[in-house]
Amino acid sequence: QVQLVESGGGLVRAGGSLRLSCGASGLTFSSYVMGWFRQAPGKEREFVVCITADGDTTMTTDSMKGRFTISRDNAKKMVYLQMNSLQPGDTAVYYCAATPRLASRAVDYHYWGQGIQVTVSS
Repeated sequence: QVQLVESGGGLVRAGGSLRLSCGASGLTFSSYVMGWFRQAPGKEREFVVCITADGDTTMTTDSMKGRFTISRDNAKKMVYLQMNSLQPGDTAVYYCAATPRLASRAVDYHYWGQGIQVTVSS
């Protein structure tokens, strides 16, 4: 059974930073692209960033570039999301997810974590 478990969320003031972690089990972690998505109340799930199985390539959107950085440790079966210069608009539930191929659409991801809340106060 595949499990993805996020940790590291919480409350932070605007301008602050947080580092999310996601631990994986039940899958060949080093064979999967890992991604982070987020979903704010009343909004659709939004792609944040993803990283290839070997960790060599990342993909993100222009709005996320420069503030959100993804990394992974295949030996530990962990993926991380470093978030800097956080703003209230970044408040959302953040999800890690796994897919066999590089993708930015949620529908292309096979496995999902339960999500973790990130709240940015002004």
